[in-house]
Amino acid sequence: MNSAEKIWTAGLVIIGDEILSGRTHDKNIAQVGSWLQIQGIRLSEVRVVPDVMEHIIEAVKSLHSKNDYLFTTGGIGPTHDDITVDAVAAAFDVPVVVHPMARKMLSEYYASKNMELTDARLRMARVPQGADLIPNRMSGAPGIKFLNIHLMAGVPHITAGMLDALTGSLDGGVPLINETIGCWTAESEVAEILHEVEISHNNVQIGSYPFFREGKVGANFVVRSTNQDDLDSAVHTLCEALGEEGLDFTPGGI
Repeated sequence: MNSAEKIWTAGLVIIGDEILSGRTHDKNIAQVGSWLQIQGIRLSEVRVVPDVMEHIIEAVKSLHSKNDYLFTTGGIGPTHDDITVDAVAAAFDVPVVVHPMARKMLSEYYASKNMELTDARLRMARVPQGADLIPNRMSGAPGIKFLNIHLMAGVPHITAGMLDALTGSLDGGVPLINETIGCWTAESEVAEILHEVEISHNNVQIGSYPFFREGKVGANFVVRSTNQDDLDSAVHTLCEALGEEGLDFTPGGI
């Protein structure tokens, strides 16, 4: 099987008490998932865990073993509860060390701002032994690459910068493409149609996303495939079937 045929997958661990408490609304699932799609990698599972060593270790071990890649966001900052590096190192039984290049990057960054590289800030140069760095243009503190694991900041715009630095560096397959069909109907009314279209088209998945607007029930049907011809055929069949049922549908979604 070549890289274009293989389905490459990634897991994502979102780390932080502030996410679980609702104080901070996570934006990284969407941006990591979208970025992965472009790389030809599918986000297969997401876990949100607190700043607790045992929880992080368990999630990292589990998702690492089931996917080609693992991404984490959060917990690589300068405070005492930033323990992602320690947890990943413990999960693979390696020591935590100060990466010399990370130390240099932080030293230059804080010097440029006439600030001291304190012990707390130096925590951001700590990595599991054997790790490489992910550049960070935003705040000087790099992300970390260890095995197939990518440790990134939790702040969304910094995460975005780290993803940008990784663009094109990971093996992946053919990206998923999709098309949306919107319809003013309850999804239960067309469940059989969706099922029949999906099973009659290889390499196609259909997701149904119901909504309630303007006092009416509707749903958007997202057809996904790695092949344009398969996608076009499934969309055509679905639209034909909806039309035969006398349903109004809108290409592009509602």
